[in-house]
Amino acid sequence: MLTLLALGFASGLPAPMVFSNLSIWLRDNEVSRTDIGLFALAATPYAINFLWAPLIDRLRLPLLGGLGQRRSWALLTQILLMAAILWMSLSDPSQQLMAMALATLLVTTASATQDIVIDAYRIDVLEPHEYGSGAAVAIWGWHIGGTLVGGAGGLYLAHHFGWSVAYQVLAFGVLVGMIAILASPEPVRRISAEVDEREAQARANLAARFAARPAAVLAWLHNAVVAPFAEFMRRDGWWLILAFVFIFKLGDAMLGRMSGVFYRELGFGLDDIAEVSKLYGFAANMFGVFLGGVLAARIGILRALFLAGLLTAATNLTYSALAMVGQEKWMLTIAVVSDNFTTGLVTVAFVAYLSSLCNVAYTATHYALLASLGNLARIWLSASSGYMVDKLDGDWAVFFALTAVIALLGLPLLWLLMKRFPRHTEDARS
Repeated sequence: MLTLLALGFASGLPAPMVFSNLSIWLRDNEVSRTDIGLFALAATPYAINFLWAPLIDRLRLPLLGGLGQRRSWALLTQILLMAAILWMSLSDPSQQLMAMALATLLVTTASATQDIVIDAYRIDVLEPHEYGSGAAVAIWGWHIGGTLVGGAGGLYLAHHFGWSVAYQVLAFGVLVGMIAILASPEPVRRISAEVDEREAQARANLAARFAARPAAVLAWLHNAVVAPFAEFMRRDGWWLILAFVFIFKLGDAMLGRMSGVFYRELGFGLDDIAEVSKLYGFAANMFGVFLGGVLAARIGILRALFLAGLLTAATNLTYSALAMVGQEKWMLTIAVVSDNFTTGLVTVAFVAYLSSLCNVAYTATHYALLASLGNLARIWLSASSGYMVDKLDGDWAVFFALTAVIALLGLPLLWLLMKRFPRHTEDARS
């Protein structure tokens, strides 16, 4: 669990540097709301990392391979991530917006690849009944890295030393993940006899048709790329699951993309944002994560998701209230604390649900596919958030009310999943 906490830290650390804090940095350099929203597209690797997840599952690295499949890939991605953040710190968004976008893209690519490995590592080292607690620990680590250190720490550093120095200091925070990987054992993957037999049969069938080397290559491609997706698509209701994952967190993502810009336009300083949005918000989020783990264990993952989804949509409206009240720190605190609490609540249940859908033979590929679909809506569709605010003539109250409505879109699909798989709804508690 300590390893999962540290890896969660490494996973969360880059998030504010490409999302909330980056939006504030860009706005401070007079980049338009529309362009800030479009920067969400640079986070596309988070949405499509399932495409190279099969390589992470199967391809052995030539130099670092002695560390093991999971550990070698984790260390490589962390080295690349540190280098990419340092390059980002040297870019000037007021003069080199395209260079900043490219540097951001490299950070998100390295970070998204690291996430594949970390998620797979977590699932490999846990027993199924530990998925809920493991998800909670990983999310705690994510928010320590992302919300507390990368978020609040980054804002405080930017307030006192400037944005470039802040990013340079945070780049070395990746060392936490490196140390955790080097100090931890390689997990033992639990591949079932049935899957092992099916893969052996596939290799035998291909070997009968082709020469030895082409057969080996084709068998590897089949087992690494085709088999994971084919296995998932043989499941009952797979299309309903994918549709739900795709849209469930869209409203929350649109709010998060523009929240930093909103705070600055209301007149809040970087230190105020760090104190309320990152510190108070962090505490509320941690409590939500804890309660989410308890709730998922007591009433089941799907029921916990439904309740948390309703509360998440409701708390979006507190931002509309903040827009109407104006630059009042007490209202900012109410909005941030309530939003972060429900985000923690929903995230634990969502991660536990995705983990429960993974076949241990294809852990990295299955989890990356599911997580990527959720990120696809969050990243691509939320890129229009700045454009929406501009079209609303800066009417933030209406914008946040719309995000509340959008946040409700996934609940009818979740209700269908609960009705179609009542046993899954009950069994999720175990």
